Amino acid sequence: MNNEANVSRRAAELRARLNRAAHQYYTLDAPELPDAEYDRLFRELQAIEAEHPALRTPDSPTQRVGGAVLDTLAPVRHAVPMLSIRTETDTSPQGAATFDQRVRDYLASEQRRTLLKLDDERHRSQPLGPAAQAVLAGAPIDYVAEPKFDGLAMSLRYEHGVLVQAATRGDGETGEDVTHNIRTIGQIPLRLVAPTLAAARAALPPEGAGFALGRPGGETAAGVPPLLEVRGEVYMRRDDFERLNEVMRQRMAAGDKAAKTFVNPRNTAAGAVRQLDAALAAERRLSFFAYGLGEVTAPADGGPRFDTHWAVLQALKSWGFPVSALARQARGASELIAFHADVAAQRDALPFDIDGVVYKVDSLELQRELGFVTREPRWAVAHKYPAQEELTTVQAIDVQVGRTGKLTPVAKLAPVFVGGVTVTNATLHNELEARRKDVRVGDTVVVRRAGDVIPEVVSVLPDQRPPGTAEFTMPASCPVCGSAVVREEGEADHRCTGGLFCPAQRKQALLHFASRKAMDIEGLGDKLVEQLVDGNVVRSLPDLYRMGLVSLSALDRMAEKSAQNLLDALKRSKDTTLSRFLFALGIRHVGEATAKDLARHFGTLDALMDATPKQLAQVSDVGPVVAESVHAFFAEPHNREVVEQLRAAGVHWSEAAPTPGATLPLAGQTVVLTGTLPTLTREQAQALLEAAGAKVAGSVSKKTSYVIAGAEAGSKLDKARALGVPVLDEAGLQALLAGGA
Repeated sequence: MNNEANVSRRAAELRARLNRAAHQYYTLDAPELPDAEYDRLFRELQAIEAEHPALRTPDSPTQRVGGAVLDTLAPVRHAVPMLSIRTETDTSPQGAATFDQRVRDYLASEQRRTLLKLDDERHRSQPLGPAAQAVLAGAPIDYVAEPKFDGLAMSLRYEHGVLVQAATRGDGETGEDVTHNIRTIGQIPLRLVAPTLAAARAALPPEGAGFALGRPGGETAAGVPPLLEVRGEVYMRRDDFERLNEVMRQRMAAGDKAAKTFVNPRNTAAGAVRQLDAALAAERRLSFFAYGLGEVTAPADGGPRFDTHWAVLQALKSWGFPVSALARQARGASELIAFHADVAAQRDALPFDIDGVVYKVDSLELQRELGFVTREPRWAVAHKYPAQEELTTVQAIDVQVGRTGKLTPVAKLAPVFVGGVTVTNATLHNELEARRKDVRVGDTVVVRRAGDVIPEVVSVLPDQRPPGTAEFTMPASCPVCGSAVVREEGEADHRCTGGLFCPAQRKQALLHFASRKAMDIEGLGDKLVEQLVDGNVVRSLPDLYRMGLVSLSALDRMAEKSAQNLLDALKRSKDTTLSRFLFALGIRHVGEATAKDLARHFGTLDALMDATPKQLAQVSDVGPVVAESVHAFFAEPHNREVVEQLRAAGVHWSEAAPTPGATLPLAGQTVVLTGTLPTLTREQAQALLEAAGAKVAGSVSKKTSYVIAGAEAGSKLDKARALGVPVLDEAGLQALLAGGA
């Protein structure tokens, strides 16, 4: 027994020593152990864990790489949504002053509402706080300015100081579980430390010219909260990217047909994070910067209390996370402008890619006062640098056919490196835009990655145009199916009239139908859809549900297990919601939000299909154009036939009988779901609530009408009780939907 205790103690000592050494090496860039000594201690720990498997803990350095290869990435619903940040349209330094003025203007407008006592309960009962009042009196606003990393947003969840889950941003509400890959990143601690406040301050970056450090406003807590979600960016350093490509070139030279070089660090990092095999992710040597928090234990329950965002960064640094040394406090617009220029001057010399900087109001009191607009915080903005532009030549102009039949001219370019990627295609948008810019085959053009994402032709150099070029014209027939091409009056776009019979539209329609926010058919990707359409296995959407194991297994690179996994995914997708089904049909102008509004208003698909344009226009946020588009879609016999065949194939959802002219029972109510309900999934419960007119929110506030709590409900339940918000179980939810609560 004594020997077992000694072995356990030694394993704990080795874990602590190795984790400390990794933190010194990866995060602080101050290694304290020679590589040989680290390797010796690592091998000793491996041997102990092999002989005593019970001593292997989740935070052991031996668990960073390895384990079983996953079949798929599991979905993770974010307790606190990972919201996007607004992008400042002015890429000049003056964009910083524009943001500062916008913050001031909003605070001033809030003050006017308060003083005039307009019909706004929140601002009558909660006048502006001292920080906002100081700004309105003329005081400069304190900000935190940070680099805008060109990587992949990540949420790390720690429970009692141990990393238990890592998830991608996904759509902001739901991401993917990539814990197995995140464990391979040496900069990310598997177990957190709890140093003193002095140690936290010592770890901060030095003061920069013109920037004050440690201005008053919030002290960090020395301890680690029981529940902590850290938000940050996974990225790949430029030298690691070059090293990886050199290895790939060597493999290619040795005849490895699976080896390939990578285009840019950002896409390589994103691909590595989503690998199913952690060993492959480890080969790419990813890095991490922390910049914020998600869900955290409330101060009353042992969590930290912060007054400023700068204090949050201090705490992150103190807990062992890497925080960018470029992050600075900046007072007022002038210091934001100085930061923008300072980072721009360093950009090319940085060891990693950035595409701009981010400004955040430092005071958390002011952040709460500023709030959000359309799920974007008013208190933060991404200020990008001007897009990089390069010259190249147009080798051809092809016409692509999209999911809705839209024809888009695309310039085929001589390869050129722009904004971190090699560009060979650039959109010309439509015939009118192509003619306006007068882009012709053979032209020398200026190419830009608009928003650092979509390559586009900015302009033509006419003095370098070769003789004999011809003006671009849209073809009269679809280049894919030969159907007639038309341009509707008042529209700039040309469209193929082939509908789902056009293979190009068929492929895109299938991909849209299978997408996560639609029918969520896992495994139905581009290459498989291409095979299914080109091989005439699938001619329309219902054919998906008629496929069998034999026909799928016969496809190229489709083993029996993969085929069965797809069939299982198709079976699961049959149980859906009306809003998802409507969105999946790909009706023009009907996005995810509009599909939900239509489903909520009509209750049943039959009622929606038989609705007139006038009835459709009565739906919230549905105007004449959308109403006419929906009516025209269901007036087409072929589309109705597709719907009926999908129903016959077993696609189903819960429906509520329409009650024309009646007010929905939960209209105007805000409901929050937490925990696991006995019989309903989160998605099913949300669909029922939305069908009854309720808004389903992700967080609890004083404006929350009800909280529906199931097993293992967390902090949302605690907050609801603290605020006096009514809490219901699943039976209470059913009673609420029935009008009995």
